[in-house]
Amino acid sequence: MHPLAERVLQKDVRAVARAMRLVDDRDPGHTDVLRDLFPHTGRAHVVGVTGNPGAGKSTLSDRLIEGFRKAGKIVGVIAVDPTSPYTGGAILGDRIRMQRHAVDPGVFIRSVATRGHLGGLSRSARDMVRILDAWGADVVLVETVGVGQDELEVTRTAHTTLVVMAPGMGDEVQAIKAGIMESADVFAVNKADRDGADGTVRDIELMIALGGETMMAASKHRGHVVHGGAGEAAAHGVGGDETTPERWVPPIVRAVATRGEGTAELVAAVERHRVWLEGTATGRARRKQRLGEEVREALREALIEAASHDLAAQMDQAVIDVDERRVDPYTAIEQLRDAFRAGRSA
Repeated sequence: MHPLAERVLQKDVRAVARAMRLVDDRDPGHTDVLRDLFPHTGRAHVVGVTGNPGAGKSTLSDRLIEGFRKAGKIVGVIAVDPTSPYTGGAILGDRIRMQRHAVDPGVFIRSVATRGHLGGLSRSARDMVRILDAWGADVVLVETVGVGQDELEVTRTAHTTLVVMAPGMGDEVQAIKAGIMESADVFAVNKADRDGADGTVRDIELMIALGGETMMAASKHRGHVVHGGAGEAAAHGVGGDETTPERWVPPIVRAVATRGEGTAELVAAVERHRVWLEGTATGRARRKQRLGEEVREALREALIEAASHDLAAQMDQAVIDVDERRVDPYTAIEQLRDAFRAGRSA
C-alpha cells in the first residue's frame, strides 16, 4: 500500500491534506494513492450545496457542519472557489465563514479552485471526496461556486443535492433555465426572514407541481432525482410526506443561516433522502447511474490528456493549417482522431 494512503487510513489529517494536494495537482503517483484508498470508501454520504451567488451557501454550509456534528457525525468539506480567467488565481475564501470549526478534530475543510473547470466543481473534487471518505467522514459537504445556467456537475458527484435559493434574487427564473428543478433533492430558501420569502416558496411549489411529470420523465434518463407527479404535488403541497418508494419529492426548508434557523430541519431532510436512496430500488439505481456517469467523464478526461500528449505536434500543425485555410476544422479534427487511433493500435 502507498505510504500516504496508509497514513490517511490512520486518520492522519496531515496525510489527508497532502493526498488532496497530490490529487489536485495531478502529481505522479496520485492514482496509486486513490487506487489504494478506494476499497475503504463507500460509507460517506455526499451532500452537494449549490445555488446562485449570494444565496448564502457558505454560511448555510457552516450551519450544516454544526448540525451534523451535533448528530455525532464526522464531517468533511470541500469548498470550491472560482479561478480568475485573467490571473489564474483564486481567493479560496469560503473557509472564512467556517473558521469556528478549524480546531474541531471531527471536521476537515479544504478549499480548492476550479482551475477553469466548468460545471461548478474542480476537476479533482470527486477524488477529494473519496479521500475524505477513506479518512472516516460520515458526511462530505461539497459546496460549489455560485452556479449559473447549465453548471450542475455537483449532481453527478453528490448523493443528495441541496439547492440554496434566496428571495428577491430572481433565482426562481434561473432555476427553470439552469435545470435546477430536475436536480434538487432538497430546497433551502435561505434568508427566509426577508420580504419575498413566501413568494419564493410558492414559486418552487408551483414549478414542482406544474413540471412534475416532465421532470419525472427527464430524470429517469439523466440519473437525477425522481419527483412526484403534478397531481400529487398539487394535491398535497410540497414536502417529504409525498415521497413514495419510487418517487422522491424535494422538501422545501425555510432557513435563516445567520441565526441558525432551519438547520435541524435541513439535516433531517438530508437524512430522509439518504434513507430513501439506500432503501429503494429507484434510489439504488440512481447511485449506479451516477457512478456510470463518473466513469464516462473520467474516461473522457483520460482520452483528452492522452490525445493532447500524443498529438501535440500534429495539433499545432492543424491549427496552422486551419488558420491558413488549407483545411477546414472538421477535416482537421477527423485527421487528428484517425492519427490517434492509428497510433494507439500500432
